[in-house]
Amino acid sequence: MISIDGLKPEYVTHAADHGMHIPILRRFLQEGCYADGVIPVLPSVTYPDHTTLITGVWPAEHGILNNALFDPDHKFGGAWYWYAGDIHVATLWDVAHRAGIGTASVSWPVSVNADSVDTLIPEYWRGTNAAGGSNPQDRELMAAISRPVGLLGQMEQRLGPYMMGNDTMVDGDRTRTRFSLDILEHRKPGFMTIHLSSLDESEHLFGPFSQEADQTLEAVDEMVGKLIAAATANDPRTVIVIVSDHGFASVDHALNLAIPFIQSGLIQTGRDSNGANTVTSWEAEPWSASGLAAIMLHDPSDSATREKVRALLTNLAADSANGIAKILEPAEIKEMGGFPDAAFVVAMKPGYTIGSATTGALVSEKPPVKGTHGYLPSFPQMHSSFFVMGEGIAHGRDLGIVDMRQIAPTVAGILGVSLPDAKQPKLSVAQ
Repeated sequence: MISIDGLKPEYVTHAADHGMHIPILRRFLQEGCYADGVIPVLPSVTYPDHTTLITGVWPAEHGILNNALFDPDHKFGGAWYWYAGDIHVATLWDVAHRAGIGTASVSWPVSVNADSVDTLIPEYWRGTNAAGGSNPQDRELMAAISRPVGLLGQMEQRLGPYMMGNDTMVDGDRTRTRFSLDILEHRKPGFMTIHLSSLDESEHLFGPFSQEADQTLEAVDEMVGKLIAAATANDPRTVIVIVSDHGFASVDHALNLAIPFIQSGLIQTGRDSNGANTVTSWEAEPWSASGLAAIMLHDPSDSATREKVRALLTNLAADSANGIAKILEPAEIKEMGGFPDAAFVVAMKPGYTIGSATTGALVSEKPPVKGTHGYLPSFPQMHSSFFVMGEGIAHGRDLGIVDMRQIAPTVAGILGVSLPDAKQPKLSVAQ
């Protein structure tokens, strides 16, 4: 099960329209089954989506609500939901392991200390090292959280060093692929998850379907070909599943949502001993997920603050220049399975992202990225991918638009196991 982070289905289903040369991924259209689009979860960002892909349930059920933890006082050093212990329901790793199927994973989100993964190199970095560490001790850190104990060091003797932190560029994916191939050769797992992240990085930096993103996917296509060859060499009956977590939209504006919260006194700021801006107290604060933000109350029972926030958001949404598509109330948030404790969700229009500035203009016309995700799952731009081929899989079957929660029970069915918490029907992929 290979995740190509940020893979919009059109990259594959309409490759010719974009001048793409991705022969390996194109094989799935004739030799397997594919979705025209996968509706992601709320929010449509990497960690909640990847957890739904291996559990079959919404974030409110599995517990991974966003990429980064909610950190209203800005004291967590950029911590994300790294730890598998935060997942509240059974995963594909769990049910496969219990069934006696050997499991492996390389760089899958929310996999640190996943005790049902027999061979594990998790995705992890220190707070400031998301794009690759510079502290040489980070190599010891990766070895310490990989398993079995000592395996990463043995692999590095054959393959050279693994990455420090989390290299999100093409070279990082080449490293992930090299170590995944070694695991396939020497450990021969029955179920393996692999996360390749460089397409997402290219789309953030240059935009979806940019020349740079297209070239990145062509490089990833070669890596996928090597992984398929290695897996089928182990067992010709192997089934290959390609997934992605979300789509992408081009971005040209950022709404710096914290600014009106500061101006209205809902967030109080000051300076720390180093002179940096810090939050000293808060009554309500946005929790950004790129294309939207959950609004969290310090005291969820504080009705006066709730109404003050509602008035503030209504006023912001009334000005179309702010790029707000919709303000979600708790009942609607619950229906969509995300942010169970949020008072509101501010959903942006494609083209607008949630900015991080705390001073200056409310709306910036030069956001730090040219593409992003995190928007409402109903937006077609957020559709992700599902492709499957191998032993017993139908050929050339178009599955249409599917719910992301259907993928995990489908994979479980292929493995001959079941996920107790997944309630969505399996996809019809069998011959």
